[in-house]
Amino acid sequence: MKTMYQKLLLLLLMLPISVLAQSTLTGTVRDNTTGQPVPGVSVLVQGTQNSTATDIDGNYTLGNLKSGDVLVFSFIGFAEQVIEYTGQATQNVTMQEDATQLQEVVVIGYGTVKKKDATGSVTTVSQKDFNKGANVTAENLLNGRVAGVTINTSGAPGSGSEIRIRGGSSLFASNDPLIVIDGLPIVNEGGIGATSVLSSINPNDIESFTVLKDASATAIYGSRASNGVIIITTKKGAKDLKVSYNFTYGSGKITDKIDVFSASEFREIIAANRPAADLALLGDYDTDWQDKIYQRTDYVDNNVSLNGNLFDKIPSRLSIGNTYQEGARLTNKFNRSTVSLSLNPSFLDDHLKFRVSANYSNEKNRFADGVEYQAIHFNPTQPVYDVDSPYGGFFEYYNPSNGQTLLGTRNPVAQLRQVQDNGLNNRLYGNIETEYRFHFLPELKAVVNLGYDRSNGNRTRLVPTDAASGPSNNSTPYGNNEYSRRKLDNKLIDTYLNYNKTFGKFNVDATAGYSYQKFERESFYTGNILNPQLGSNFPETDLDPDVVLVGFFGRTNFSFNDKYLLTFSYRRDGSSRFAKENRWGNFPAAAFAWKLGDDLFKDSKIVSDFKLRLGYGITGQQAIPEANLYLEQVQLGDGNSQYMFGGSQYPVAVPRKYNPFLKWEETTTYNAGIDYGLFNNRITGAVDVFYKKSEDLLVDAPVADGGNLSNYIYQNIGSFTTKGVEVSIISDVVKTENFTWNVNFNFTKYERRIDKLAYGQDIYLGGTGSGTGGNVQVFREDYTPYSFYLYKQLYDTSGAPIEGAYADLNGDGIINDKDRYIYKNPDPDATFGFASTINWGNLDFSFNMRASIGNRIYNAVNAGNANLSLLKADSVLANVPASVTSTNFVNTGDVVFSDIYIENGSFLRMDNITLGYTFKKWLEGKASVRFFGGVQNAFIITKYSGLDPEITNNGRDQTIYPRTRQVLFGANINF
Repeated sequence: MKTMYQKLLLLLLMLPISVLAQSTLTGTVRDNTTGQPVPGVSVLVQGTQNSTATDIDGNYTLGNLKSGDVLVFSFIGFAEQVIEYTGQATQNVTMQEDATQLQEVVVIGYGTVKKKDATGSVTTVSQKDFNKGANVTAENLLNGRVAGVTINTSGAPGSGSEIRIRGGSSLFASNDPLIVIDGLPIVNEGGIGATSVLSSINPNDIESFTVLKDASATAIYGSRASNGVIIITTKKGAKDLKVSYNFTYGSGKITDKIDVFSASEFREIIAANRPAADLALLGDYDTDWQDKIYQRTDYVDNNVSLNGNLFDKIPSRLSIGNTYQEGARLTNKFNRSTVSLSLNPSFLDDHLKFRVSANYSNEKNRFADGVEYQAIHFNPTQPVYDVDSPYGGFFEYYNPSNGQTLLGTRNPVAQLRQVQDNGLNNRLYGNIETEYRFHFLPELKAVVNLGYDRSNGNRTRLVPTDAASGPSNNSTPYGNNEYSRRKLDNKLIDTYLNYNKTFGKFNVDATAGYSYQKFERESFYTGNILNPQLGSNFPETDLDPDVVLVGFFGRTNFSFNDKYLLTFSYRRDGSSRFAKENRWGNFPAAAFAWKLGDDLFKDSKIVSDFKLRLGYGITGQQAIPEANLYLEQVQLGDGNSQYMFGGSQYPVAVPRKYNPFLKWEETTTYNAGIDYGLFNNRITGAVDVFYKKSEDLLVDAPVADGGNLSNYIYQNIGSFTTKGVEVSIISDVVKTENFTWNVNFNFTKYERRIDKLAYGQDIYLGGTGSGTGGNVQVFREDYTPYSFYLYKQLYDTSGAPIEGAYADLNGDGIINDKDRYIYKNPDPDATFGFASTINWGNLDFSFNMRASIGNRIYNAVNAGNANLSLLKADSVLANVPASVTSTNFVNTGDVVFSDIYIENGSFLRMDNITLGYTFKKWLEGKASVRFFGGVQNAFIITKYSGLDPEITNNGRDQTIYPRTRQVLFGANINF
């Protein structure tokens, strides 16, 4: 009887649903090209206001229908589809692309939104807009493409980049943006053996980047969103069978060197500035040491991908890639092999969906020491090789009578050739996302995302006993053989509910969820892998404290009449980095947008789209190196910290520094923006103004003697602000059937100011690049971070600088530190990006360039080395930068603090030029092939005298890894 009542009750519950189904239509809208669902498609009953829109998975439900109704499916970028309703329960629709229209669906935190409905400052760069050329790491695909984003990459193969969104938001904590790959936030820390956190990602597997810049867009990520968010979406499987093969080869070389004296010039300057006895130290050779440490480079990239339905039911994508890149420095190599698999099955009439992504990379590196300093200084009259040398046949300075190495610069070629510094890193990352749309309430769906990222790497540095570059080589028969390994684990659980419902003219899109993420790290190091217990090379294993982040989040998007948009979001985050009393942070945000186009420009033939955006939000920062500073901890000493008792050794217990009052650093952001379209959206873009204020800064600041167990500890002190403006313009300058020309331009200007520091005290930092010590930069209230703090150089009547003569700025008749002043800063006055793409029939031509105006650089290479006293270092002769002839400075000393070494770092760089031709009907129309050629790092225009004005060291150039200019060619084949 009980079972009968249960069945009867179920029947009664299902009855209203079955009645509703008689006039309700459901279905899925897909892209005819890729087979992927299309979210945001408008479904309208013609002649009425009865409408809905497809969700993120292309599904829709429309009620109150009667036989004979005409349904119009429309979406910008696709042609309208018209379907007659005849009582069917399901109607799937395939949308055909319409090249005359344009629309973006933007991926945001825990969901998507149509670009025209976005309320925050959000920019998407898709595959068709990626930078071309030798883009080994993912971030270089969008360098220069997004206003407010700067990406600075060194010339090392596979090297990481310094990425800054709106200048960053912190002084001592991380300024790196949060990077999210397919819903998995990753920590911006490269594993041992790898070059960077993004070096393991194959750029060919990336579908798009979405950059979230203001707090109204980023606050949903709360605790790690102060510096912006970059969401990377990888390519998914498609139903149609497709095979692609991409090949690129490049050959490159450096284009500039630091100007030092040639062998003949060196002999002359030694004769003019050194005692006659030093002439005997000159050799008979003519060696350009910078030429000797650099090589011509090869670059080879191979990628093959396969798309199609696995078992005729599961859209799938498999890709395999290999990238080999040589560095400009001798022996430097990067080799990455990747495998990526994506599965997108769906069940229960698309109510249950899985998105599975698995990526594996094997990265092998041979690292090369930075030997530019040695190459600058090594005597150009000496040879690279010496057959009688006891140092592996390389010329070195030594005393033949006792075999002892003389003090002085070491042979840089020997250091590169003899040192075996190899790294290996295996990384496995991906996620499984499950989505279920409730049958009894299709507007509601539940999503569970499980993410995992493991990096396991090691690095071995072997230096033979006959290498003069190793300081401890000759002390033992084992040489210098360092070994380190590190395992990083990142585990994620995200679960949330999303409700999306249209009530007439009113739409509600609400999301609420929970996030748990745990980071684990284990490290091992030994200074001598062959005999770990020898000398001071005891092995050390570190189990770093786990870092756990827990978050509760919610967001609601309201839309009225497709004109007024309102977004509220809130996240409450807990971090294991802080004590119980300060563990939780609250991060609210709100944004409003008003589509003014139909109100102000209804009849305009110029303005086709116009949207006003206003945003506010608070985001957090907790990324500091020490994980548990709030705990009172005792650390056991290593093998070098032992206590002898009764003939045995016991480790020493050492108390560690701690701060139980440490709490969140918070950044409050205000943003106002305009999205516009002109001439039927032939020209589109955005203008944004923003203001950020960071408070309770996490600063590694000094403490009073005896006040803690260290002289420095992280504290919450101070605040600073950033304000700026961004402009972006995208235009189809020409758009005909056989000829199109598209340009992308962006401009950014921002200013950073320190408002408050602890007790108003300056913080000095930034080394001089010489052995004299001291700092040339300062944090000071009311000034830009990392401003240069120097003496004002005095000049004679002929305009030549006077060595050691500086302005007495305080007028006390004494030249000392009180006369140093703030002179310029590293921040640019403005940055620009410009890209152009032309398609003419089967021919395509593109280029992308960037510019920076007004940034200043402290040339530490000249400051620390361009002195005549350095022509002899210890007992050997040494070269110096030729710029010494412009100053004739003899000694180092205080000259390193002269403002004469501040240079204008403005530049215009052409990153890439590419020309291609496509055979669209290759193999009797079964395939297409595109051949292309191009130049990477084509040219740079700058007045800066150093190797490159793009540096990452907060405005100090202490020699960098030079970029090469590469000639590229390759092919893209599609079946």
